[in-house]
Amino acid sequence: MLFLSRLFSEPAFLFDGIEGGKMYFLKTEQSFDSAHFLAGYHGKCANIHGHRWKVIATIKSEKLLEDPQNKGMVTDFGDLKKDLKIIADSFDHALIIETGSLSEKLYQALIDENFKIINLPFRPTAENLAKYIYEALSKNYLVDCLDVYETPNNCASYRGKL
Repeated sequence: MLFLSRLFSEPAFLFDGIEGGKMYFLKTEQSFDSAHFLAGYHGKCANIHGHRWKVIATIKSEKLLEDPQNKGMVTDFGDLKKDLKIIADSFDHALIIETGSLSEKLYQALIDENFKIINLPFRPTAENLAKYIYEALSKNYLVDCLDVYETPNNCASYRGKL
């Protein structure tokens, strides 16, 4: 009976933190379709190819908000979903490239044809995208982990210092 009373008195999403404290975790996800290639890579991914990327953001907090509007919440899920969607939408149906990875002539031809190109200062791997999105979302949230799936079975995660 003691087990059941404890089970129902503590929310399932409340875990022991690193230093013995309790933490709340919220997750939300968005997805986008885009293409990329890995310049200098010797394998299939050196060619332009596309993915249906899935991004899962996990944020954390030691306590819940107290203001009347958000009382009992880590944050408003609607705000978190909206902010992650803004990031995901910026990549949607774009060619994601590492700056300087295309010849100037090819790059200009794509621009002239009104292709949506996202230039990043790093190779557009799932690992680097996870870190990039983690840092963008961390401007407004205490992000615990950012997962980027490039396929249903392959995921890269980025987590700040534990």
